[in-house]
Amino acid sequence: MRIENKVAVITGGASGIGRATCNLFAREGARVLVADLAGDRAEQVARDIHGQGGTAHAIGQDISSERGAESIISVALERWGRLDILVNNAASFLHKRLEDATREEWLSVLGVNVIGTALCSKYAVAAMRKEGHGSIVNVASINGLVAMPNWVTYNATKAAIVNMSKSMALDLGPFNIRVNCVCPGITRTPALDVVLGEMGLTVQEAEKIFAEPRCIIKRFGTAEEIAPAILFLASDEASYMTGATVVVDGGFTA
Repeated sequence: MRIENKVAVITGGASGIGRATCNLFAREGARVLVADLAGDRAEQVARDIHGQGGTAHAIGQDISSERGAESIISVALERWGRLDILVNNAASFLHKRLEDATREEWLSVLGVNVIGTALCSKYAVAAMRKEGHGSIVNVASINGLVAMPNWVTYNATKAAIVNMSKSMALDLGPFNIRVNCVCPGITRTPALDVVLGEMGLTVQEAEKIFAEPRCIIKRFGTAEEIAPAILFLASDEASYMTGATVVVDGGFTA
């Protein structure tokens, strides 16, 4: 088991990439705190992990709130006494054109994707420094590397996470805390289902429009294909990696 007895906090853990990561981490021996705004769904993920013989606990909190972010880290420390891994996966998928986005919508998406990532990391780092080690994995997106039409709000926040990860790695390296970033491509998740529903497209129709013309592997990814990259970066197998941006996109950005 690659992260046996490690304590991991995973935000946005109730669905999609977060849920797949929680399940994989638990199978690899970690004690997992499933953190999500949807506390009832987080509880279900924790119950599923327990049912498979793993160790997990759930918390419903809003990472864009300083009290929420602090509470997430505090619960992990109170329950297991330390923190080894933080996966900043929670995200707002608010996508608007520049002309249409209001100030309140900008503040909302920035609050979750950028400030929420920063706040969870802030409190995690305080705990990791006491332990003398730690690994933070920030989940960004290929939208942070290449522009997507009509998604300026989301694109901007994910680009911020890519660069923030490098800055965090530089600042936290002296404390033996590694920080890396994963950029998934278009991935089949409940959040994608919502977006496609708004567009009036089935998954198959969307793959023909968005994946086949540009993606080398001519389909969308799955959450289970993204989670192993997060696991690798979180584990000691990536002990010589920090400040890296790992792209898992089926060749979309190649």
